[in-house]
Amino acid sequence: MTKAELVKKVAADAALTQKQAAAAVDSAIGAVVDAVAAGEKVSLIGFGTFEKKHRDARVGRNPATGEAMKFAASNTPVFKAGKAFKDKVNG
Repeated sequence: MTKAELVKKVAADAALTQKQAAAAVDSAIGAVVDAVAAGEKVSLIGFGTFEKKHRDARVGRNPATGEAMKFAASNTPVFKAGKAFKDKVNG
């Protein structure tokens, strides 16, 4: 599903115009991104949890050449699916 398809689905389900639904979807996504970037944990009961994880610097290998490569420390967004979401997918 693309973002445009999601907007159409939200518009149909919530009896909104596509413009209103697009604004709602953009606002929701923006709120999650801003909160996670600020280090907050975003929990949506039944859906899952978004959070920021720190990854330490490490040395890896280039699989093609075997050459050692240094990877700098970084932060990455992580999503963990909630129980209801997992049950629906596996169900």
